[in-house]
Amino acid sequence: MKIIPRLIPDNSVSALQQAGIHPLLAQLYAARGVCSPDELDDAPARLLAPSGLLGIDTAVQLLADAIAQQKRLCIVADYDCDGATACAVGVRGLRLLGATHVAYLVPDRVVDGYGLTAPISRRVKETGADMLITVDNGIASVEGVAVAKELGLSVVVTDHHLPGSHLPLADAIVNPNQPGCSFESKSMAGVGVMFYVLLALRTELRARGRFDRYSQPRLETLLPLVALGTVADVVKLDANNRRLVALGLKQIRKGQMQPGIRALFDAAGRRFDVATTFDFGFALGPRINAAGRLADMTIGIECLTTEDAGRADNLARMLDSINRERREIEVGMREHALLMAEGLCADGMTPPPAISVFDPDFHEGVVGIVASRIKDKLHRPTFVFAASGAPGHEHELKGSGRSIPGFHLRDALDLVSKRHPGLLLRFGGHAMAAGCTIEEARFDEFERALAQVAQERLDAATLTRRLETDGPLSPQWLDTELVGQLQLAVWGQGFAAPTFSEELEVMSQRLVGEKHLKLELLHHGAKVDGIWFNHTDPLPSRMMLAYRLDINEWRGERKVQFLVEAASPNE
Repeated sequence: MKIIPRLIPDNSVSALQQAGIHPLLAQLYAARGVCSPDELDDAPARLLAPSGLLGIDTAVQLLADAIAQQKRLCIVADYDCDGATACAVGVRGLRLLGATHVAYLVPDRVVDGYGLTAPISRRVKETGADMLITVDNGIASVEGVAVAKELGLSVVVTDHHLPGSHLPLADAIVNPNQPGCSFESKSMAGVGVMFYVLLALRTELRARGRFDRYSQPRLETLLPLVALGTVADVVKLDANNRRLVALGLKQIRKGQMQPGIRALFDAAGRRFDVATTFDFGFALGPRINAAGRLADMTIGIECLTTEDAGRADNLARMLDSINRERREIEVGMREHALLMAEGLCADGMTPPPAISVFDPDFHEGVVGIVASRIKDKLHRPTFVFAASGAPGHEHELKGSGRSIPGFHLRDALDLVSKRHPGLLLRFGGHAMAAGCTIEEARFDEFERALAQVAQERLDAATLTRRLETDGPLSPQWLDTELVGQLQLAVWGQGFAAPTFSEELEVMSQRLVGEKHLKLELLHHGAKVDGIWFNHTDPLPSRMMLAYRLDINEWRGERKVQFLVEAASPNE
């Protein structure tokens, strides 16, 4: 582990402070590339205009015509939190804008696999739909779209994933990552893309005289869903995504949210009046994702679309129960997979350049989470495979991968597919997360092929775990009110939550709960409580520690405590 303080541009810090931003926040924002206070303005008017999205004009013309003709619309969603929130935004938004028939269909992870497949298109047609709308999928569904068109369906694809070599022949495609699209934010989640389609559709319907600026539906009520899906999908929080998330959080903190989101806060034991991005990423998001991993994402979507508070509560408790089951499965599978991965280490210490593991007992629904855990521990691109449970595909393996900075996982799979024709039956994804399907008999070939690509593209610097921090914390900022402000700010992927680092004296240490190290630290002459979760090895008396700030409440007293993230010898 190498702890590296971020560079802090003095000019940016000065500009932000002169605009009235707190000195510590100015330092943190400047270190994350914010140059002017305008970038922190989260007013709705500051959102990028939908008109910048290629294909959006065609899409909204088709949708506006379909609404006018009372056609039957069917949304095909993905089975993760982004897909579920995008589906909920689509269903709610289209109904707000006057669509009278809006249904949805979400594939089953095991039976159907990912995306708009030919069988899914046929099922949509059987529902009596006239138009098929994809959310968070579809850009790679060349065959699925072709079948839908053959069946007489209009097809609008909304997606954010990277396209393959050929685009589907849909009636309209809205995706900031499609060739020729100049939209400034390439990092929108699927839910953000669908929200933007609705914004443009409202403008088109207003131009057609369906309503005016004063009577138009309030699509901003959908922002809590947009914020949740954006954070849960771990997309980069660029300026536009941060605005979407900030606007959603503001509504939630005021109590203005869908009954399902309120119910999920209750089920997770979290307070919505002080909602944070951490709640989205580690409390609400996993509960919705659990439905797609172990059960049926319909449960998650129903929770987010119902207006019945009692039904929302029941569904949220069901999601909470499924998530507990997911955690139990994950723990055993993670331990086994980690032992397998560590067994691949040369001399028992050095991992191979890329890790691939498979066991017949692995559960397909949690391979992605387990891959992420192994990647975090061993700092290597990691794929975890499970046997496909889909009928007719019993000899196939489905793998989910997670990567490290500097190694584009989807591009690596693309190179593997070119070097080993037929090895990858299907693949797709992003730089940091990807998935693929292979024949079980060719697992060893895949393992060698991915390791070879990693060997060529990863150097010693990339293979060294690096933790960027905000350097030492001035003692004047050890204030619970300020820490509370930090927690309420928008942090996430590409805009990391504040982490500080400096040499600290360890005054005392003891284990609590058998797996957490409770610490008393000396910080610039003042004693500060600290805790290192899931760490049991004792620390020396002085150590370079990286830590986040938290507020510990005990018997009515609020105190700042350090959440230790990493340690290294003081250099």
